[in-house]
Amino acid sequence: MKKSTFLSLIFIVITTVSLAQQKEEIHWKTFPALEEALKEEQKPVFIFFYADWCAYCKKIKRQVFTNPQVIEKLNTDYYAVMMDAESKERIAFDGKTFSNEQAKTQRNGIHEIPLLLASRNDIPFSLPATVILTKDFKVKKRVFEYYTSEEILEML
Repeated sequence: MKKSTFLSLIFIVITTVSLAQQKEEIHWKTFPALEEALKEEQKPVFIFFYADWCAYCKKIKRQVFTNPQVIEKLNTDYYAVMMDAESKERIAFDGKTFSNEQAKTQRNGIHEIPLLLASRNDIPFSLPATVILTKDFKVKKRVFEYYTSEEILEML
């Protein structure tokens, strides 16, 4: 009897500790999932474009997107999308299909969606690139550099 009670207690403690250690995360959406969500409820959209080789992108993921205040703000008030800017995936969104045509001729070709949403006149595409859209899908802000949790919270 003692042994089974002890084992039950150990199980409860381990379960409680593991649940307490689980961190809340941003509920990232794909573009097709974003399209479905927008049909149900209009919200502003936060889009983060990254590449695996981008050191500042990794730093933002590690330091900013793990901040509880940032997580809460994005999960509550925005639809959040994270996309590899070099993705070769064909993506259907808003009745159009987008692809990475540059990948056919360039080593680090950029997908059409980041080119459309995060390009600047006369400046080459650069990462990290963050685009904040209003609920009407109009550009509110574009950011092309590293930012801290405090800075992104001010922008949101």
